Amino acid sequence: MAVPAVFRKYNEISLIKRILVGLAIGIVLALLIPNVQPWTDIITLLGSLFVGALKAVAPVLVFFLVISALCNAQGAGTMKTVVVLYVVSTLVAAIVALIGSEIFPTTLTLDTSSMVEQAAPEGIGEVLTTLLMNIVANPVDALMNANYVGILAWAVVLGVALRAAGERTKEVFTAISDAVSKAVRWVINLAPFGILGLVYASVSTSGLEIFTEYGHLILVLVACM
Repeated sequence: MAVPAVFRKYNEISLIKRILVGLAIGIVLALLIPNVQPWTDIITLLGSLFVGALKAVAPVLVFFLVISALCNAQGAGTMKTVVVLYVVSTLVAAIVALIGSEIFPTTLTLDTSSMVEQAAPEGIGEVLTTLLMNIVANPVDALMNANYVGILAWAVVLGVALRAAGERTKEVFTAISDAVSKAVRWVINLAPFGILGLVYASVSTSGLEIFTEYGHLILVLVACM
């Protein structure tokens, strides 16, 4: 079977089914070879690479998507729609997360051994100052450190400024946005391998007891199949 055909067959399978298969394989490997070198390092690396790739591509995706949406917006009504959709989707995501935490309460153990002590903000002025400094942060630094407040602020500024640019320039940003979106889809398609590595590392360290806390998530994935 040709390699492209293998990829095509792989993509035809539901992502949730692939993730469940990766989860199952991760559990089996953790039980069979929990600390066998070099396999332990190799399998754990899969999870680290997946998480690292998501963290790396997410800020770039947000940056170029917002720029592309705003610079190609036709009229004030379209820009208003973009802003309203962003606010509504953020609010809905927060509500869903809150409801989920109430339905499936989870107790997490916080490792404070490597934490640096930080003083709480003394007042609203300090909070606003920090927020404003994040907004005007260097855009390259904001992308490197996943400062989404700064990323969104500069993306909005550049998107509005580029509305006066020529169509060819706008097409370039649209093409970049589409390319980054495709890269994100590629990373998401590798989620089963990342989940395999993450589950392997967790089960090898903490045993099957982790599923007493995260079992609800697995049930939700199964229900979505």
